[in-house]
Amino acid sequence: MTKAEIVNEVAKSTGIEKNQVQAVVEAFMETVKDSLAQGNPVYLRGFGSFIIKHRAQKAARNITKHTTLTIPAHDIPAFKPAKVFIAAVKK
Repeated sequence: MTKAEIVNEVAKSTGIEKNQVQAVVEAFMETVKDSLAQGNPVYLRGFGSFIIKHRAQKAARNITKHTTLTIPAHDIPAFKPAKVFIAAVKK
């Protein structure tokens, strides 16, 4: 499902105009992105959590050049679904 499809579904189910729904969806995504960029997780009860996962430094190999590279430690965004979310998807 794309962002446009989400906007259409929300507009249809709520009766709000598409341009207003699109503004809300984009503001939500921007807020989540800004919060994670500041190191703060976002918790949505019954849906899931947007969190930051830390990846440790590791060694990798370039097999074509036979060299070893060091990948530095870094943080990545992740989504952890709530138990209710997981149960709904499993059905």
